[in-house]
Amino acid sequence: MIIKAVKLYENGFMTQPLAFGGEEGMDKYDSAVRYRSSLQNYLIDTGDEVILVDTGMPAEAPDMVPNETSMIYMGKKVANYVDALAAAGYRPEQVTKILVTHKHMDHTGELRSFPNAEILVGPEDADELKDVKVVRADYADGAYYNFPRAQKVTEGVYFIEAKGHTKGNSIVIAEGGDKFYMFHGDVTYTDEALYANKLSIVFEDPAAARVTLDRVREFIRNHPTVYLSTHTPLGWENLEKRQVVDLDNPPESIPVGEISAGTATGKYICSICGYVYDPAVGDPDRGVAPGTPFAELPEDWRCPRCRQGQDKFNPA
Repeated sequence: MIIKAVKLYENGFMTQPLAFGGEEGMDKYDSAVRYRSSLQNYLIDTGDEVILVDTGMPAEAPDMVPNETSMIYMGKKVANYVDALAAAGYRPEQVTKILVTHKHMDHTGELRSFPNAEILVGPEDADELKDVKVVRADYADGAYYNFPRAQKVTEGVYFIEAKGHTKGNSIVIAEGGDKFYMFHGDVTYTDEALYANKLSIVFEDPAAARVTLDRVREFIRNHPTVYLSTHTPLGWENLEKRQVVDLDNPPESIPVGEISAGTATGKYICSICGYVYDPAVGDPDRGVAPGTPFAELPEDWRCPRCRQGQDKFNPA
């Protein structure tokens, strides 16, 4: 089995209140504390199948332009998803399956580029993916260790119910040699939160998110697990080193490097799900006329895709 990272964005940051503040509240944490951020997805080559875990941002999505209020910035774009896949040595027509951890645009943006692949997604999230044909997971294979509901995708690869971040959220575990590789979208936004046992501020079901994080930590305590995150470079770094999590000995955080970004266009992008607000288009479905600047949106306007508030948007 070959596992590779598909690298999309690099040299970003996230703040501690976003990464840690889901239960106690953001005000309990220091916004001056930043952790490294990025965006990458993953590929599993079993020899018989090429399986993707998520498909990044849409190719046309603008880059974020962070400012002093930004809670998360995933960094500068390295490559569009299909180009990044090619850099990893694979073509779209080789892909047999795509396992979607959840519905947000930064995880589903290029599903459209793989018309021949079977797309598996948690049933509660399936209706949000309107432009592609998906298969709703049934988790009919029963428990996978301490996770009550799972579906065997192929030998050694499992799609596991992990509600919380979204109501249809899932994780993927691949068994490789003497290790378990856990692919997740946003169970934690950064590995520092995994070690500290903290939820981020982003979830549709907070009680379920806590149950999922508890199960993830229990699994990791009992099995040698390489933790493959989406929004921190620790994900691909863990993969390259085949680094197993030791919850009792968290590694020292690497400082955030130099941040660079382009020029703001007037568009705004949701830092949680990747939805782009374009003033030229507005949001007519919610009473926002074309030509409405972001600063003039109604106070109660929220992201149409993930329902987060305007404070989660960055200039683009």
